[in-house]
Amino acid sequence: MAKPAHFSTKDRILGAAEELFALHGFAGTSLRQVTSQADVNIAAVNYHFGSKENLVNEVFRRRMDEMTSARLSQLDSARREHPGELRPVLAAFVEPALAMAQDRQTGGAFVRVIARAYAEKNDNLRKFLSDHYGHVLRDFGKAISACVPELSKEELYWRLDFLAGSLTYAMADFGLIKRPAGVTEAAHRAHAAQELIHFAEAGFRASAASSASTTSLSTP
Repeated sequence: MAKPAHFSTKDRILGAAEELFALHGFAGTSLRQVTSQADVNIAAVNYHFGSKENLVNEVFRRRMDEMTSARLSQLDSARREHPGELRPVLAAFVEPALAMAQDRQTGGAFVRVIARAYAEKNDNLRKFLSDHYGHVLRDFGKAISACVPELSKEELYWRLDFLAGSLTYAMADFGLIKRPAGVTEAAHRAHAAQELIHFAEAGFRASAASSASTTSLSTP
């Protein structure tokens, strides 16, 4: 009977931390605030996470693992069922992320946490994400490259980086186009996904830039 309570405590801590990180940022949130909101003591945080840094990482892990699994499963299907086609590959990158953002219970606060991660310089978090999820961008980079082999590696990753940024913006729903009255959230997100995929496809297929670029590439 102890196990359900054990996991419930961990989930409460993660939920409280996610909400507070979204509101105040990582540096602006104290463990005391987290324990107060989760209605636990500091010993519970130390037991489950060991440190605030690990707590930040685990907030990302519980959302990123699910989204990564959905992305890679859809990518595998795209490669198998639509070999050489770019749009299904882009859909595998875009659609699971927007689906998560659509779920206000599981994704709303996390989208704001992602925005905080962009705004705040957190080298430990960046390393954690690179170590655990960098392979996802590399897998998509390989799949996209197979569809547009004329792109250099640098051009490919510039454009993939721009797609990731655009996707984050779309997830946050900060754009000029708001959901029209009478349109469901699911329909609005699906429309956003299709527009972004169409835009990204044109970007990846655009003529290659000058090969004289001197920008160095740091592969994610």
